[in-house]
Amino acid sequence: MSPARSMGRVLVVAGSDSGGGAGIEADIKTISYFGAYAATAITALTAQNTTGVQDIQEIPAAFVGQCMRAVLGDIGADCIKTGMLSNSDIINEVAAVIGEMAAEIPLVIDPVMQATEGNELLGREAAKTLKSTLVPLATLITPNLPEAEFLADIAIENPEDMLRAARIIRGLGARAVLVTGGHLPGDEIVDVLVYQDGEQRFARSRIQSNNTHGTGCTLASAIAAQISQGAEMGAAIQKAQDYVRAAIEAAPGFGDGIGPIGHNLLPQK
Repeated sequence: MSPARSMGRVLVVAGSDSGGGAGIEADIKTISYFGAYAATAITALTAQNTTGVQDIQEIPAAFVGQCMRAVLGDIGADCIKTGMLSNSDIINEVAAVIGEMAAEIPLVIDPVMQATEGNELLGREAAKTLKSTLVPLATLITPNLPEAEFLADIAIENPEDMLRAARIIRGLGARAVLVTGGHLPGDEIVDVLVYQDGEQRFARSRIQSNNTHGTGCTLASAIAAQISQGAEMGAAIQKAQDYVRAAIEAAPGFGDGIGPIGHNLLPQK
């Protein structure tokens, strides 16, 4: 295998964040940090900063599909990662391209439904389309608590509920489900993984920080980068969580709202 191929190639299908803290911008920074190659199919342009999303311009679904086909037909991919998919037409197009050209390529889904600041990024009908069309194709899906509650259709109040939700979501067809627990109160954050090798909990102390914009995008992209390089699931998740934690601690402190994390302010691994 040539060095270019062994580095891992990740095709990211997601929205752009003009503030640079989340979305495609966070994905590229993260994937590059892990030494993998990032290609993109942008689903939406967002005018946003640390205080929230001011406007969204959606990309036509057919063009998103064209971008995916252009990358897959030439550069190729060792993993596909999806983030903000914006509407049902785009979700259906992404699923169609995967079925056509990428059925055997690992798929990591970050089921983005809201921005960190609370702005809605995926309507309820589109979320239903995601649940029925794309989730069954997932190698791994990484919902936060509100996303997991929607996908599993249960209330989540503790780590046991998180495990139950993960089992339900895996029952939709996803091969692995990582439910992240940052929305639960307490000094400890617990994430839970349900996959073919069993169930696993990841616990860590909470960092008190207002700089957490883009952590979900970053976590999923860090996992996708490692999967593209052949890493085992549990180890990839642990290393991704360590990276997100270090990036929060290295946050530059920009903006008046929920600030970006320090993707590129860490020593190279």
